[in-house]
Amino acid sequence: MKRNRLVALACMLAASWMLCDLAPAAADDRPNIVLIMCDDMGFSDIGCYGGEIHTPNIDRLAADGMRFKQFYNCAKCTTTRASLITGLHPRQGRGGLLRDSMVTIAEVLRPAGYQTSLSGKWHLGRSETHPFRRGFDEYYGLLDGCCNFFDPVQPDPSYKGGKVRTFGHNDKLITEFPDDYYTTDAFSDHAVTTIRRFAAADKPFFVHVCYTAPHYPLHAKPEDIAKYRGKYMMGWDKLRQQRHQRQIELGLIDPEWTLPGRDDDTSSWEDEKNKEYEDSRMAVYAAMIDSMDQGIGRILAALKETGTAENTLVLFLADNGGCAENPGGTNTSRVVGPKEYYVACGRPWAYAQNTPFRRYKAWVHEGGVSTPLIARWPKVIKSGTFTSQVGHIIDFMPTCAELAAAEYPTEHNGHEIIPVEGKSLVPIFRDETREGHDVLYWEWAGTRAIRQGDWKLVYDRQYRRWELYDLKADRTETNDLSAEHPEQVKEMIAKWEAWAEKTGARK
Repeated sequence: MKRNRLVALACMLAASWMLCDLAPAAADDRPNIVLIMCDDMGFSDIGCYGGEIHTPNIDRLAADGMRFKQFYNCAKCTTTRASLITGLHPRQGRGGLLRDSMVTIAEVLRPAGYQTSLSGKWHLGRSETHPFRRGFDEYYGLLDGCCNFFDPVQPDPSYKGGKVRTFGHNDKLITEFPDDYYTTDAFSDHAVTTIRRFAAADKPFFVHVCYTAPHYPLHAKPEDIAKYRGKYMMGWDKLRQQRHQRQIELGLIDPEWTLPGRDDDTSSWEDEKNKEYEDSRMAVYAAMIDSMDQGIGRILAALKETGTAENTLVLFLADNGGCAENPGGTNTSRVVGPKEYYVACGRPWAYAQNTPFRRYKAWVHEGGVSTPLIARWPKVIKSGTFTSQVGHIIDFMPTCAELAAAEYPTEHNGHEIIPVEGKSLVPIFRDETREGHDVLYWEWAGTRAIRQGDWKLVYDRQYRRWELYDLKADRTETNDLSAEHPEQVKEMIAKWEAWAEKTGARK
């Protein structure tokens, strides 16, 4: 009996030692997450989504991973960032987009043992909603919207209010920048340095990289601009046609979908009088994306150097569609590219950037809310794959929480937390079919939309009417079926209004 008890005790001790050895290994097996988002980039700009811009590193992510055909953002910088970081449809109006009743991905992952970092644009507040106070161990970047790329403290021009943008590192403000400064490079530098430091700590990490490229002002380095100058003299009409054809060849879109023509207030390239100037606008825009891709290449190299690439989920997307805004109007005396001038692409180029869709940033037609999403995770995701399953940026929160084995709280810092509204993307990564969203909603500045199954109802603020589309047959939104299905329209409007009442969306 005594011998049996000793044997049992020895087995128990051995088992406990084995469990102790396994516990750290199980924790270490959780993937790192690098979530990269760019600013104001069109659906078709990058090579792997039909573009001609040189993006070998982003394209490599796609070749090694999965491309989403139907992934959504919230059409605008601030609402998208709020939804991405909280897993909630944006709560607009009183209280702001990031409230005490919400938690950030960083606040969910850090208690689970993750190191957390943000490089780049925040745009969700400067005081209590500062990223350094909302779960991020490390922060470097822009607290406001976009700024001068070469000198972030240079004031915006008078037609943009003359505002000086706010930069910071952790809880300190930055007010001076070196002569050779360029924000895209600085954000990449910070992300690379952070990845190396986090990898050395032998703990999983969440690194969020928020580029301001290619948001206006159009600022790029001369050597990058030189690659593209003169390449857009074919104009926006032909560029859209070329990108559309490549998207069909890639299998990204249905060739049966009609390619929409220009809006009524968008001129033809044939009638354009300042062709060389317009070529320079698109050339600088392309150079900004090229520079960002170079930075992403350095981030991917840092993952490889640190031995973390195999078990790191890398995600890449845009915060909204290409931007049709043209602050200050078209003035050919403003040189495109250097820091002294403030120029935007304008509506005609945005029309090409958002191929094959209609509308732009700040609209909730597909051109405003559709984004490329690339997911690479060598340990899990099959290379060179596509998915048509519908996803939304609210899905990042539950995805990250599941991968980190982290708990999404019901209470945080004494405040009751709104239940997460997203659904994990992990089944899609594992090549499984997940139960998707019953309904998705959008609102921004009078534009409204609701997607239910393949039906999408959109309120067009220009024509002040609701439009109904069957996205399976007509994702480019060219055949309005609202007159044929009045009951469907009525039901979906009622759902949208109930959601707007719940979330504070403007009516």
